[in-house]
Amino acid sequence: MTTTAIVGDQPRPTIVLVGHGMVGQRFLEALAERGMTATHRVVVLCEEPRPAYDRVALTSYFSGKTPEDLSMTDMEFIREHGIELYVGDPAETIDRSGKRVTARSGLTVDYDVLVLATGSYPFVPPVPNKDAEGCFVYRTIEDLLAIEEYSKSRATTGAVVGGGLLGLEAAGALKGLGLDAHIVEFAPRLMPVQVDDGGGAALLRTIEEMGLSVHTGVGTQEIVVGEDGAVTGMKLSDGSELATDMVVFSAGVRPRDQLARDCGLTVGERGGISVDEQCRTVTDPHVFAIGECALAADGRVYGLVAPGYEQAETAAATIAADEASFTGADLSTKLKLLGVDVASFGDAHGTAEDCLDVVYSDSRAGLYKKLVIGRDGTLLGGILVGDADAYGTLRAFTGSVPPVSPEQLVLPAGAGAPAQLGPSALPDEAVICSCHNVTKGTIRGAVTDHQCTTVPEVKKCTKAGTGCGSCVKVLGQLVTAELEAGGVEVDKGLCGCFAQTREELYEIVLALRINSYQDLLDRYGRESARGGDGCETCKPAVGSIIASLAPTIGANGYVLAGEQAALQDTNDHFLANLQKNGSYSIVPRIPGGEITPEKLIVIGEVARDFGLYTKITGGQRIDMFGARVEQLPLIWARLVDAGFESGHAYGKSLRTVKSCVGQTWCRYGVQDSVRMAIDLELRYRGLRSPHKLKSAVSGCARECAEAQSKDFGIIATSNGWNLYVGGNGGATPRHADLLAQDLSDAELIRLIDRFLMFYIRTADRLERTSTWLERIPGGLDHIRDVVVEDSLGICEELESLMAAHVAAYRDEWAETINDPEKLARFVSFVNAPDTPDPVVGFVPERDQIKPDLPLLTIGTRPLEGSAQR
Repeated sequence: MTTTAIVGDQPRPTIVLVGHGMVGQRFLEALAERGMTATHRVVVLCEEPRPAYDRVALTSYFSGKTPEDLSMTDMEFIREHGIELYVGDPAETIDRSGKRVTARSGLTVDYDVLVLATGSYPFVPPVPNKDAEGCFVYRTIEDLLAIEEYSKSRATTGAVVGGGLLGLEAAGALKGLGLDAHIVEFAPRLMPVQVDDGGGAALLRTIEEMGLSVHTGVGTQEIVVGEDGAVTGMKLSDGSELATDMVVFSAGVRPRDQLARDCGLTVGERGGISVDEQCRTVTDPHVFAIGECALAADGRVYGLVAPGYEQAETAAATIAADEASFTGADLSTKLKLLGVDVASFGDAHGTAEDCLDVVYSDSRAGLYKKLVIGRDGTLLGGILVGDADAYGTLRAFTGSVPPVSPEQLVLPAGAGAPAQLGPSALPDEAVICSCHNVTKGTIRGAVTDHQCTTVPEVKKCTKAGTGCGSCVKVLGQLVTAELEAGGVEVDKGLCGCFAQTREELYEIVLALRINSYQDLLDRYGRESARGGDGCETCKPAVGSIIASLAPTIGANGYVLAGEQAALQDTNDHFLANLQKNGSYSIVPRIPGGEITPEKLIVIGEVARDFGLYTKITGGQRIDMFGARVEQLPLIWARLVDAGFESGHAYGKSLRTVKSCVGQTWCRYGVQDSVRMAIDLELRYRGLRSPHKLKSAVSGCARECAEAQSKDFGIIATSNGWNLYVGGNGGATPRHADLLAQDLSDAELIRLIDRFLMFYIRTADRLERTSTWLERIPGGLDHIRDVVVEDSLGICEELESLMAAHVAAYRDEWAETINDPEKLARFVSFVNAPDTPDPVVGFVPERDQIKPDLPLLTIGTRPLEGSAQR
């Protein structure tokens, strides 16, 4: 039965949207913004069993996000605008002559305007047995659920066909599920569309170091199956065979245009519904196509979300009789794949005539930066692998001549004098948010003309930062700069409870010897916060300040004592790292990586007796995983009895001081690096700081301990020690800077004392030394003036604070197991202390255990406020 909406005496025209993905949802929002939902009936036919969700962040499901977390559909928006949303009921036929759509359920809807947003489908190479049991695609939440279920009992090894964006994410997901993961890519490098050979090499090295196996330059010839029809391997084009229990196809996508073909709409030779610059199909003026199903007027099918959003806005504007056109889009993109930043923008591959490349490459650190420059100095494009912090600024400068030399733009911090290009250097016409085509001028206007004073307000006003999110950092800088330029005092307080920064709160606590969070809040908190409970931002930050100053201000240094216990982050509550299934890890300190056979045996016996998963880490110690909360005291009682201490893997404090074997064993060593590493780790153990601290000592210039990637690193010379600071080997790699050289043992320790206490004193919450060093005015030169030359006259105080910490150190676990009152917290259920958490379970893997994560099943359910039939 077909119905027509009536408003007054006049029937309302009907807009039917086929498909409800990210682009479809943006189309609905664009209609609402133009008032079209008030004058038109809007009907949405959605194939999937849930409304629009963030497909870009699909892999985050394996990091703990639920499908509800990924949802992009505000049901209040659906209700408010009277949108009829049918989930799990896709359109099956289109009668263009009768202007009618029929859904799978038999529902028919007459339309005045039809918009196709059917997206794309995964391309599966036509190889034998491609549909065998154990073969999957990686496209929807349902695909992920199926992969997760199969991996639990049927697979130990998985192979991904395709080394592009989604292929790398799929491989990361398989690894996260505990499978040995392989990537098979036909092209000679990973991500062949986005990066060149240099970028591919940097990416390859980093990914292989993560434990994934990569096979480039080979194709899949056949899926090998066993007698039961399930996958057992793959035959590759080079004649080799790869043993695997699961195959995930992620070899690109193709436009979903079958519905259009069936109703006689024109499609491209290689697929895609042909549309004009208004996104109207070239065959029928009443039918539009947007997103990955559309072949745009420039002859491209766009597979990124930003062009899809622009097409959605163009179609909505055209339907509303406004002028708009889509003639092409910026294909710049920034992603984090397997924890690695990868970005490309503009003419990344240098196809322009007479262009030049400016390249910085550090294969050991996994860094690759290339800028493509025109003969006249114009920035044409670039590729960033391993460090893409400058992406927002560089992309905004594309098409113009930057105010500094290209060399300064690619040099990483610590490897020269990189340019610090702030928002003021960008022209107003620079596009800051490519997802929604928002310029710097528009953002400035939101602040000056619309009185927006915060990033969330600017986001709401302009939509900048609401797409992929890669522009949010630059967006924040622009908002702050514009407010300050207008004479507005910008609130730089720690949070809604304190108007002071972390640095200012540190000085207050130190100067007035305040040893209680509540006292600090009641005396120096914002008026509205005094007498309250504080928030999750300031409580751990102040708790860290009090812990780092405990012996000086007269506070209890035990982080779970009294009020301090309520201030701690999740991990500190139980002095252990919480893992993904609710179990905990145990990480005893092994100073300098040196351990006796007797202690090794104790670790082995503890792991065996408690059934723990064991792994040797890159920090030169042994981690044990899978302990229930009530087992932690029992385990630590045995470890403490054997002479072990807490490794503080759970706290924002010193983690490890790595070392090579040094001159004692190595023929190249010039100093005793192991002794120095042990001395440093024992000196700074338990030191609470704004963020975690890592260190290393190398016995010679060969740098086997990788000291230049640490917060403070030491490299031996024939004349003593060189001290490097501000390094980071994590998600944003940074070479450490040389602070001082040829130091004696005493000089080295004195400078590290000063450096660490100055960092703890002046850094923001959750700010690593690498970020702090770049943010602090004057950078390295200022830090050298303060801690080496004592320009502020505070070095004696810094040394005194460190001496107090060293003298007052007590092992947290030794204190805990000897106090029955402290032990009372280590239970899963307060009202049933002897009952273990039934959700914490494990399954066997490679003669050890792994978390047994229950499959998240989601049935189709009615959507409140939507009109479903």
